[in-house]
Amino acid sequence: MLPLFVAVAALGAFAFGASWYLIPKFSPYNLKAGLFGKDLNKTSESHVPEALGIVPATIFLVSIICCQLFYTTDISQLLQYNAALLSICFMVFLGFADDVVNLPWRYKLILPTIATLPLLIAYSGGTTIVLPKPLRAIIGATLLDLGILYQVYMGLLAVFCTNAINIYAGINGLEVGQSIVIAVAVLLHNALELPSNPQHMFSLTVMSVFICVSLALLRYNWYPSSVFVGDSYTYFAGMVFAVAGILGHFSKTLLLFFGPQIINFLVSLPQIFGFIPCPRHRLPRFDAKTGNLHCVKNHWTLINLFLYITGPMSERATCISLLVLQGVWCVFAFFVRYYVASLFYDTAELKL
Repeated sequence: MLPLFVAVAALGAFAFGASWYLIPKFSPYNLKAGLFGKDLNKTSESHVPEALGIVPATIFLVSIICCQLFYTTDISQLLQYNAALLSICFMVFLGFADDVVNLPWRYKLILPTIATLPLLIAYSGGTTIVLPKPLRAIIGATLLDLGILYQVYMGLLAVFCTNAINIYAGINGLEVGQSIVIAVAVLLHNALELPSNPQHMFSLTVMSVFICVSLALLRYNWYPSSVFVGDSYTYFAGMVFAVAGILGHFSKTLLLFFGPQIINFLVSLPQIFGFIPCPRHRLPRFDAKTGNLHCVKNHWTLINLFLYITGPMSERATCISLLVLQGVWCVFAFFVRYYVASLFYDTAELKL
């Protein structure tokens, strides 16, 4: 396993350096192709190149493909590895297509479902769940086999992850920042579980390289942003998390880390499903005089809810506050996973 750790460290360094170097190199090409936008939270009218998430996503794929060399002797793991790459490739393609042609929402729900099929077919884990202690006396069993319903759940998980980061966005650095915080939490969880569960090695590999390319992208997407990541990154990031959670067999723990994204989804539901009018950009209102962002009450997002509670804040301060919130939530998720869960299950205690 040591050679794999060394390879992951080397590929992570390569991925970070290549992303850091190539993102500004590709920015002029995106501008020339008409892939740019205006930063609505700034007074500047200059064009900001968009869809630059395609660069770190491509470098990530190149790096992870190189790691396949360590799975050539295990056909079962290689099958899952290739299925994961195929699903991630599909979502990178879908994200870039959305950046170019602005796909309708119905395709953003249907196509991620199709993208998960290779992953679900290659999935070799069980479909049995351990029931919490209060339910065992009622049902009369400790285990419950969900069968195909468990695979439906995993498919829905992938659809949720790919869209959750996409709709929790709109201020410089938030998409990439939240992804890095979640990825660090997942990486720590993998490190804690690896001694007793080798399945976490795949997720640890994926997360390490993902964090490296994301850190390089954050350098250019942080306030004031010189590039926009686009759906190329948000769909890519969401599928990376889904792949890690499904093949690493910790999908429920993964959902714990997505607390703010779940809250944002629930807050957004009335507008997502058209119960109330949904504008194309549900951003806070920018006050050019003060440089602060203000809550817009008919834009139902966690960002606007946060500003409604805290009052106006600068874009930079808002992003930092939301990332701190994400980090605090992940700490709370670890508490739930390793302490609260032990009250309902026999083997959920942290093994040191």
